[in-house]
Amino acid sequence: MDFYLTALLQGLCFSALALGIYISMKIFNIPDITTNGSYTLGGAITGIMLTNHQSTYLILPIVIFAGGIAGALTGLITTKLKVNALLAGILVMTGLHSVNLIIMGRSNLPLISTSSLFSILNIAADPNHNTFWILSVFVAIITLMIGYLLKTDFGIAMRATGNSESMVRALGVDTDRMKIVGLALANALTALSGYMIVQFQAFADINMGQAIVIIGLGSVIIAESFINWFNITNVWIILILVLIGAIIFQLVLALTLAIGVDPNLLSLTTSTFVLLIVSLPRLSFGKAS
Repeated sequence: MDFYLTALLQGLCFSALALGIYISMKIFNIPDITTNGSYTLGGAITGIMLTNHQSTYLILPIVIFAGGIAGALTGLITTKLKVNALLAGILVMTGLHSVNLIIMGRSNLPLISTSSLFSILNIAADPNHNTFWILSVFVAIITLMIGYLLKTDFGIAMRATGNSESMVRALGVDTDRMKIVGLALANALTALSGYMIVQFQAFADINMGQAIVIIGLGSVIIAESFINWFNITNVWIILILVLIGAIIFQLVLALTLAIGVDPNLLSLTTSTFVLLIVSLPRLSFGKAS
């Protein structure tokens, strides 16, 4: 049971990542690879500041700001320099690898004896249950803030930019600014996920962001399947489904390990699972036609 509880907790940690991927890839239709670097950036800042005995409350805004800067840089390269969004993300991600190494000072930072977000409050006696409640409240606050933003006039303009950029531009909206802000927000959320996972697993690693975009994309695709099946348009329900998608993704991986699949094949299993999610709806539609 603890095995699946751990998977649930990891899903909650990755929920901010899933929300970030949803904003970049589903709202703005931008395949943002900056995610791999900004996720590690959030973890690297968290790790080094915790080892220097800084408060987790102080670390939080710094992580959000750093992730936002990384995303905004990708947005600026894409909109102002007219570089392909995929290439811009790769360039920023590559640069962030060196930045993260400089921040950490080494490739791995253990955080066994440091305080964390999950040790400052004792809601439950069991550490895993305590972590669950803290994560649940934390994720709920993030979701409420993102949901509120997307329902404002600015958020509606962001969503409209992804749906019909030319129409929004004709209405006088600065679509370049929308993209920059959107990518900044997406990567701030991604860095926030790194902030949570580093404190949960008690270490930061320079390679922790490798292929992390697959986890976020898989979570969003799971949510999108439910959205399409039930024709959901309500923003709040969509965000909740994205969170559920992140949890389901981690539970499936936990089940994969539980049935005896070699851990060395976990990356292959992950990519195969994402491919399966993507392919099944298309295969069924193809047969129907």
